[in-house]
Amino acid sequence: MDRIYLDNAATTPLSACAAQAMAPYMQAGVQAPFGNANSLHGVGREAFSALEDARMRVSRALGASRPDEVVFTSGATEADNAALLGMALGQRERRRLKGRTGGHVVMSRVEHDAVLHCAAALKRLGFEVSFAENDAAGRVSPEALEAAMRDDTLLVSIMAVNNEVGTVMDTAALAAVAHKHDALFHVDAVQALGKIAFDVRALGVDAASFSAHKVGGPKGVGVLYLKTRTPFEPLLVGGGQERGLRSGTQNVAGIVGCAAAIEHAVREQAAFAQRTRAWRDELYERLCAHPSVHAAVEVARGDESFAPHIASVCVRGMESQTAILQLDMRGICVSGGSACSSNSLDPSHVLAAMGVPRNLAQGLLRVSFGEYTERAHIDAFISAFEEVVS
Repeated sequence: MDRIYLDNAATTPLSACAAQAMAPYMQAGVQAPFGNANSLHGVGREAFSALEDARMRVSRALGASRPDEVVFTSGATEADNAALLGMALGQRERRRLKGRTGGHVVMSRVEHDAVLHCAAALKRLGFEVSFAENDAAGRVSPEALEAAMRDDTLLVSIMAVNNEVGTVMDTAALAAVAHKHDALFHVDAVQALGKIAFDVRALGVDAASFSAHKVGGPKGVGVLYLKTRTPFEPLLVGGGQERGLRSGTQNVAGIVGCAAAIEHAVREQAAFAQRTRAWRDELYERLCAHPSVHAAVEVARGDESFAPHIASVCVRGMESQTAILQLDMRGICVSGGSACSSNSLDPSHVLAAMGVPRNLAQGLLRVSFGEYTERAHIDAFISAFEEVVS
């Protein structure tokens, strides 16, 4: 039985360009480019050159002003944690030196757990955390963020594209609200990269988090964009790698693959969006024609205020886990929302924040497209879905 993979928002297959870029680093023996990028001898310098070339390529793809605004991490979770905690601490210290007190952080209720779970850590560090309200589509408006801001707000973190339902935020407008209050702005851009146009400089963000494995790169590699002169206290200390912002020997092989994947995803973004948006619209229409299906969000045909690669529906009378396993038995891979929360039996916190009733939210199914998705996969999924819910 051929396997059809429609869970690309969870992770993506390794792209050909990333595999090719990493291949020399996967060889055994001393002739391979295996060096520590922090060593002074030739093998180390070779690794350092590859590392810095990757940094340059990623910075260009993201629209950064300088290569040293790119910090390589172990993934988006680390990048999110580092941004929230490191920027909050750095901004608080900067304000303290100016005689200002207090430390208030704003986020949304529809964030990925990598951001939401930072709230408890921030509170332990003496910060106050509050949430900007979202609408029924999970969208935070500039007006809603304005209402959440205070005189002592020093950091705002709101994602660019929701990972469960695909809602696109107005990142530039939200960043402008934060800056009007002298607060920093961080965006979790994991589901935005390669899916919608995304340029860190044009959007005016202070920091952004990305993950290689969401765009055809290897797992275990992420990127934190950190704008020059942004206050920041590193979470990982030691050897002072990454300009002292993230200590630890760099994963050169993974970083080279990450750079190749990000370049490819950004280069192909417009074509990918056009192709997958049509599939998304068709999938919503065909699924929602079924009496047991309710769209998690109302997405009009061609609607660019939702990501092109995600379609999320709720199946009445069936729990997500049951539907996922039944589809898996038929060779179809989908998810019930964030893969990072897949072991939880609780309904999606995103749908809860959107006001979706619990009994409906328990039947969430997320279908997400990637580079290797084909048009025929939609027909196969619909056929299998009809068998499962009949």
